[in-house]
Amino acid sequence: MNQSDHILALARQQQVLRAADVREHGWSPQLLIRLHQAGKLQRLGRGLYGLPDAEVTEHQTLLEVSQRVPKAVLCLLSALQFHAIGTQLPHEVWIALPEGTQTPKLGYPPLRVTRLRGPAYSEGILTITDHGAPIRVYSAAKTVTDCFKLRNKIGLDVALEALKDAWRNRKVTMAELSHFAKINRVERVMQPYLEAVTQ
Repeated sequence: MNQSDHILALARQQQVLRAADVREHGWSPQLLIRLHQAGKLQRLGRGLYGLPDAEVTEHQTLLEVSQRVPKAVLCLLSALQFHAIGTQLPHEVWIALPEGTQTPKLGYPPLRVTRLRGPAYSEGILTITDHGAPIRVYSAAKTVTDCFKLRNKIGLDVALEALKDAWRNRKVTMAELSHFAKINRVERVMQPYLEAVTQ
């Protein structure tokens, strides 16, 4: 097998390839461009390649964002959708970035960026591997408490729906919710709603 064959095999395994992935294996990133010109790889976005006949996964845009914005963590409406909590179908990808990080310039998909600091950004991150590529997303409990923290952005109704649905479907525990409510400083705000769902 030559380098091109190895790259195509990696593309079959990972779905989305970056120059960094190719370099990591000691192969020339220039081969990505040659394989694209030969019609063996398609360009998914700036610096992202995949097989032309690859099945598009439900998380394709999330994979692309995760590859192109390494510090991005799916949050709020996108994290709710990822965890199948509630009924939100966002037309933008909602991501959290550490405070002070530059806003990424992606033509597609459209992003909604939230800036978080300290443990509010770093705690509760799950790394899910989909088709060999990592997607960083906040846990269900962290996402629910984020909805209360940022209720002015998304609406209290969305936060309440998320809490009820996550609780009813056993996607969160009271201990997890309390832990992340403390980190997000929304214990007082959430208290009456937590009591209501547990009755």
